[in-house]
Amino acid sequence: MGKLTVRALRAVMVALLAGSVLAQAVLVAMLTGAMEGSVFADRHAPALVITILGFVTVQVVLFCVWQLVTMVRRGTVFSHAAFRYVHLVIGAFAAAALLVVALGISLAPGEAVPSGVVALLGGVSLAVFGVALIVLVLRMLLAQALARDVEASRLGAELAEVI
Repeated sequence: MGKLTVRALRAVMVALLAGSVLAQAVLVAMLTGAMEGSVFADRHAPALVITILGFVTVQVVLFCVWQLVTMVRRGTVFSHAAFRYVHLVIGAFAAAALLVVALGISLAPGEAVPSGVVALLGGVSLAVFGVALIVLVLRMLLAQALARDVEASRLGAELAEVI
């Protein structure tokens, strides 16, 4: 991965992190103030907790991708240390999917929210869970690449002994 690509990716990730922190602050302020007199007043706490945790999952993914990009730049991504960050990304996406389901469940009772919105949240949850599964497949590819790298190193060492 070239220096320009790494710098561009990191610039995007810094912008996303700053935007997520700003959006988190704005949404928390909106949810604490705007829900007092609304039809969602009884769902205030769950919506606030789900919103904060949702932004935390985004920030965890950004941190892990930053670490993986650093490993790619150093040429150390094909190591067991990369699995720690990949596992965190998978967990963050799975947690985000569960948070979307929880939001749908918290909004479902009553007639304040149309049932189509709740169904849409179910679809979003399925899509986010699908991303977690895609990252899981990519983790399996990383494991295969690591195994091939270890095998190639072993064969290279054996060849060096013969020569």
